[in-house]
Amino acid sequence: MKAATLLSLLLLLPPAAPAAAQATLVDTPYDAPRVVFDFFLDDPAKMGSALYWIRSLILPLSTPPYEYDAETIKVVLHGTELVTVARKNEAKYQEVVERMRYYASLGIEFKVCGLALRDYGYTLADMQDFIQVVPSAPVELVYWQNRGYALVTPTILEKKFSIEQIR
Repeated sequence: MKAATLLSLLLLLPPAAPAAAQATLVDTPYDAPRVVFDFFLDDPAKMGSALYWIRSLILPLSTPPYEYDAETIKVVLHGTELVTVARKNEAKYQEVVERMRYYASLGIEFKVCGLALRDYGYTLADMQDFIQVVPSAPVELVYWQNRGYALVTPTILEKKFSIEQIR
C-alpha cells in the first residue's frame, strides 16, 4: 500500500529537466517561396527596414540545403515609399535603390501601383528601370494570391532599444 501511494505521488511530480538543456536547431524542409510583399509605408525612410524583410526571406533560402532562386518573389509598392524609386530622388535614397536594384538582378520583381503613380504626379519615365507599373496595387495583390502566392505585409516599428540594452 505504501509503495502504491509513493508511486502515485511520484507520478504527480513534474519531470526533471535535463541539467544542460538548450534550444534545438530545426531545418524545416521549405519549398521554393512564392511570395508577394505588400509595401504600403507611412514614411519613405522606412523603406530600408522593409527591404530587410526580403533579405530575411531570401538569405536562408539561397544557401544549402535550399538554394532557391528569387524569381518567385514580387514586391508591390503603393505608399509613400513610391518616392524612393523616382529617378529624381535616387541620390536621396541611393542605398535603398541599390538594394532594390540588386534584388531585381536576382529576379525579384518590383511593381508600382499605377493609381499611386498618378497620385504622386509621376510617369513611367520618372521610375527606375527595374520598376514595373501595374494598374492597381490591390488588384495586383489579389492576382498573385489567387495564383498561390503568400501575402507578406512588413510591419515596420520604431526601434526604441538597442539589442545590447535589452539583451
